[in-house]
Amino acid sequence: MEYHNPVLLKETVDGLNIKPDGVYVDVTFGGGGHSAEILRRLGSEGRLFAFDQDEDALANALQDERFTLIHENFRFIKRFLRFHNVKAVDGILADLGVSSHQFDVPERGFSTRFDAELDMRMSQRNDLSAYKVVNEYDDANLRRVFYDYGELKNAPALSRTIIEARALSPIQTTEELKDVLARFLPERVKNKILAQIYQAIRIEVNQEMDVLKEFLEQSLEILNPEGRLSVISYHSLEDRLVKRFIKNGMFEGEPERDFFGNFSVPFKTIGKLIIPTAEEIKINNRARSAKLRIAEKK
Repeated sequence: MEYHNPVLLKETVDGLNIKPDGVYVDVTFGGGGHSAEILRRLGSEGRLFAFDQDEDALANALQDERFTLIHENFRFIKRFLRFHNVKAVDGILADLGVSSHQFDVPERGFSTRFDAELDMRMSQRNDLSAYKVVNEYDDANLRRVFYDYGELKNAPALSRTIIEARALSPIQTTEELKDVLARFLPERVKNKILAQIYQAIRIEVNQEMDVLKEFLEQSLEILNPEGRLSVISYHSLEDRLVKRFIKNGMFEGEPERDFFGNFSVPFKTIGKLIIPTAEEIKINNRARSAKLRIAEKK
C-alpha cells in the first residue's frame, strides 16, 4: 500500500452491502486498496470496474478476470460503463481527494512540503495546470478561485499580489508562489493558509466540484434500486455537495412534495456520518479529515 493507504477501508466497502454476483464501481482506484477488498467479497460471477485518470495508477491494476480498470476521469462514468455494456450497477465507491502518491511525488506540485513546478494536474493529459491558473487568470477569476475553493476572505488581496508579481516575472514554482504570498503567511498559521491556497488552485485545475456534481448525478441514473453509494470526502466543499445530494437528490433548491406534502427523494441515508478512529488517524494521518457518507437508491 505504498501508493495509497486506503481510508476507512472496511467501513466504506461494508457500506456497499456487496452481493457476490453484483456489479460494482470504484471510481477512485489509486493504489487499488478499496478495489482489492471489493473483489475479495465478490463471487466468481461478480464484476468490478474502476476508474483513474492518473497515469501512475495504471501500474497498480489488479490481475483478476472480474476486474476492469478504465483510464478516465470518473465524470465520464456512464459513458464508459456503457462502452463496456453496463447500464446499471449495484454499488459505487468514491474516495475523493488527492492520493498519498500524488502528495509524495514532489514534481506533481500537490504538496506544500516540496519545491516543484506549478502543476497540480491529476491527469497529465489535461491542458489546464496550476501554472496557467496563477499566471494567466485575470483578477476576477483568481478571486473566485481563492474565495470559492479556498474559502479565503482575503482573496482580493491574494489576487492583486499575484498579478503584480507576475507582471515582473512569471511565477513558475511552488516556492516562488510562497515567496510572492509570504506576507499572507504568518508562521503560526502558515501551513493552514498554504493548504487553503493549494486546495483552491488544485480544485480549479482539476474542476473537482464540477466533476463531483456530474458524477453524483450520473450515479443516481446508473444505480439499481437498493444500489449503494459510498463516498469519502476530505473538505467541507465536497462534503456539503455529497450531503445535500444524498438528502435531496439535487444541489440547489428543495425537492417537490407529493400529494400528502411529503418530500420525494431518490436516496435513503444509511447510518450516520462515519469518521476514522483515533487509531486509524495515528497510522494514516491523511485520514484525519475523512468523512464517509453512505446512501441507498430507493
